[in-house]
Amino acid sequence: MNILLVEDESRVADFIRRGLRAEGWRVSHAPDGRAALNLLSCDAYDVIIMDVMLLDVDGRELCGKLRECGNATPILMLTALSAVEERVQGLRAGADDYLPKPFDFDELLARLEALARRPRALYREESPVTEESPMRRIPEGRAVGLGGREVELTPKENELLALLTSSPGEVFSRARILSRVWGLHEDPLTNVVDVYIRRLRKKLGQSGAAIRTVRGAGYSFQTDPGETPHD
Repeated sequence: MNILLVEDESRVADFIRRGLRAEGWRVSHAPDGRAALNLLSCDAYDVIIMDVMLLDVDGRELCGKLRECGNATPILMLTALSAVEERVQGLRAGADDYLPKPFDFDELLARLEALARRPRALYREESPVTEESPMRRIPEGRAVGLGGREVELTPKENELLALLTSSPGEVFSRARILSRVWGLHEDPLTNVVDVYIRRLRKKLGQSGAAIRTVRGAGYSFQTDPGETPHD
């Protein structure tokens, strides 16, 4: 696995770098946001580990810039901030997971392995949604074809749609969606899944009806016509 570590604290960076290299992984270190952008322009990475508090830029701002540029590399944010609001801001900026400092190295490894698996699971070579469906996904981009027009999706909206369309008809619980898309195993964000579902439906217009609410269970993607989904 090829990892980019964006960390301005030299002792923390050295600890992480030595540990990951001992696992046999390649690690490139960027002490600030500018160096990170330079490395990203020259190489592709499986996961980015990024500190929230960088010297030259806020990690959440850097994360947002990467997503705006179409970089979908999974990002694990390291933070000493414990407030839920801080984590929410990072996740909405495009971060995939959070790990508070100080952390257990085994947990860091486990989270990195989970993030490295996620893109292969969510961004398959083809979407199972067919051309006859009310919607056509474009796997390599963040756009969705709707009757010939394209709708831009944020990285999280794209991941959520990719998950739902990976198994049409299957019901995904809110907890499962939160874990797969946001990398969280509990729900500190209360209704974030419901909010994103509503945003997807609104962006997709009539095609948003394919995202069905299964009361008491979660959400599913249906390619056949049916009743209007309920919030």
